[in-house]
Amino acid sequence: MELRKMEKLGIETSLLGFGCMRFPTNAEGKIDRELAQKMLDRAIAAGVNYIDTAYPYHNGESELFVGEALKKYDRASYYLATKLPVWFVKSVEDVDKYFNEQLQKLQTDYVDFYLLHAMNLGRWKEMVELGVVERLEELKAEGKIRYLGFSFHDSYEAFEEMLCARDWDFCQIQLNYMDTNEQAGMKGYKLAEERNIPLVIMEPIKGGMLANFGADIKKKFNELDPEASVASFALRWVGSLPNIKVVLSGMSTMEQVEDNLKTFVDFKPLSEEESKGIDEIVNIINSRVQNGCTGCSYCMPCPAGVNIPKNFRVWNTYHMYQSYDAVRWNWETEMQDCEKAKNCVECGMCEAACPQALNIREDLKRAQEDLDNKSI
Repeated sequence: MELRKMEKLGIETSLLGFGCMRFPTNAEGKIDRELAQKMLDRAIAAGVNYIDTAYPYHNGESELFVGEALKKYDRASYYLATKLPVWFVKSVEDVDKYFNEQLQKLQTDYVDFYLLHAMNLGRWKEMVELGVVERLEELKAEGKIRYLGFSFHDSYEAFEEMLCARDWDFCQIQLNYMDTNEQAGMKGYKLAEERNIPLVIMEPIKGGMLANFGADIKKKFNELDPEASVASFALRWVGSLPNIKVVLSGMSTMEQVEDNLKTFVDFKPLSEEESKGIDEIVNIINSRVQNGCTGCSYCMPCPAGVNIPKNFRVWNTYHMYQSYDAVRWNWETEMQDCEKAKNCVECGMCEAACPQALNIREDLKRAQEDLDNKSI
């Protein structure tokens, strides 16, 4: 197993981390504990020593299962990460309430890596105002938390403010070869590297989207290495960056565990040819974008209630990955029916406000038709 030294902390972690938010489930939607135990055991036997869970994963069941599953292992043999559900924290006393509940569920006296979960700038300011960070530092001084960090979902500007606010032990960001300019992105990676803050990476396969392409993209990956899975290229792209110390993978099947172990047990950074090949693939995927909507929202609010930027984001993603599965949840569940493109009354107010001069009315018609027909 590839190990990475966190020089700042004086420890070594497995480059592959086991993400515990996508365990296999049974017919009742509960964790399939027998299979999940086997998957964890297989990963640990192969050298995985970083286990990442969180308060809300699997509707609160993940921490309970992880605590039970890890009981048979020497506590010093692995690093356990979990996260404070900051959206529930309304007072500094809530920190102890949730932290102590997590210790009980995880059947442990301490947490190795403790994160403020899913932070954005608004939540950060709330936590500072409530004195949450100071209380977490006290818990660290008591030995109940070994390393303190945060996981992040916001703009680069917000990331810079938060990262520079204190000397964090580590940080967790989303990064993959398609999202280099999203959220913290590569600018955030470089800032963390400059500040000697080790990084843990989530969504290296973009929720599975970088493992499921059409035949043309699969062929290009196959030409780079016919023995390698498509997903392995995404993992190796992230793992090739030196300040990335853990790459989290939320594994749902034993096949995924085995494929990831194949990638990380004898880890090979991307070659120059492979890096160029991925750049070409990224260009192909980006070339499929249907319009140049930047999500600036100058077109909003729409008098008919259409969420114009959201429709275009889903539509463009659908074409980029040429897979309805890539947007099924966004289109069928996340977006309300009243927000969909079909409700456009063609008043034209959006087009008058659009700085990109997009043909919004026509594009909304096309978006609705494509997503209804699932024609790709």
